[in-house]
Amino acid sequence: MSNPASMAPPASLFKGRLLAFAAIILVSANLRSAVTSLTPLLDRLGHLFDFGSTMTGVLGMMPTAAFALLGLSTPRLIRWLGLERTAALTMLLATAGLLLRASADSVGTLLVGSAVALAGMGIGNVVVPPLVKRYFADRVGTLSTLYITVLQAGTMVPALLAVPVADLYDWRISLGMWSLLSLAALLPWIMLARRTPRPQGAAATTVAHAPGRVWKTSLGWGMALMFGMTSLGTYSLFTWLPKVMVEAGASESFGGVMVAVYSAIGLLPSLLVPALAVRMRNPFPIAMLVFGLNAVAFAGLLWAPMQAPWLWAVIAGLGPSTFPLGLTLINLRTRTPAGSAALSGFMQGVGYSLASLGPLLFGWLHGFSGGWAWSFAFLMLCSLVLLVAAWFACKPQQLEDHWS
Repeated sequence: MSNPASMAPPASLFKGRLLAFAAIILVSANLRSAVTSLTPLLDRLGHLFDFGSTMTGVLGMMPTAAFALLGLSTPRLIRWLGLERTAALTMLLATAGLLLRASADSVGTLLVGSAVALAGMGIGNVVVPPLVKRYFADRVGTLSTLYITVLQAGTMVPALLAVPVADLYDWRISLGMWSLLSLAALLPWIMLARRTPRPQGAAATTVAHAPGRVWKTSLGWGMALMFGMTSLGTYSLFTWLPKVMVEAGASESFGGVMVAVYSAIGLLPSLLVPALAVRMRNPFPIAMLVFGLNAVAFAGLLWAPMQAPWLWAVIAGLGPSTFPLGLTLINLRTRTPAGSAALSGFMQGVGYSLASLGPLLFGWLHGFSGGWAWSFAFLMLCSLVLLVAAWFACKPQQLEDHWS
């Protein structure tokens, strides 16, 4: 069944909602800055604060752990505060955490600042799709394309600037400058929150009951497993692709270039997949294509990594196309902002919980077997789970129908 909004002629993109457009785009630009602005500086900070690989691993696992925890709890927060106030809280926590981390004088402060910033960004992951549903229900494809592309760009740019800015000025400037962007995103949400009353009565009750019903649906689990397997594979390659290339005979710098290529190619699905998904009654063929791309990329990286490394990195970079697909389906498979918030929270909470296991298991299998065959077999098994899950996530249905 199609959404009622899709039956009406689309309104002007900006008329009467320019502030909401700017607010959504700005918050999307901030959702990964706390992650990718830190990781390139971890070795430098380890020498400065005298911590080793264990603490580096803790800092590396914090993003997915925070995204998982906040994914499951944010729908209740939305019920209490409302969408706009929750978005404002997102950027308030991000700003405070980024500033605290930049002022750190110990590893403890670094951890606390990271936790606060990542909490804000974990809430933001969940709150953006229902905000798109509320303000742009007639332009879900357009807004999904824009905010997911901005999110991807906001993942790449902090990583690219982290080391050059730290070298030119200071590591505190490199980490703290992103608080200016989160502060800029906070202001429009404060303005929107002042215009919007807090949820009360029946509306609040609807959102309160929604999360408990998502886990009982095949749609909810299909979305969660599709998103989880996509993120698991992505974070596994982010972590281990350089070592795969180095063990194949490449230099460390070349391994880093391959990760950059892998990340950059992810912009292409962000631009194309949302627009395709809104035009397809059942976008399952996108998931089938992803399964095939993963099979080719994993086989190439395992058996012929140095024969065509650029090709394998490009094909692997197209594999996470089910990430923008999942974020777009949140609104295509719901009718209301309450349903969107519930599905978004469940999908990302469960999905990021699974994703946090990916780098650990991929590395453990490599250490256990002494090669990469078992590690890539594990990712291929996850891709098969993704394909089955996508069958349930993509077929035409509405979450609210399962609540009746």
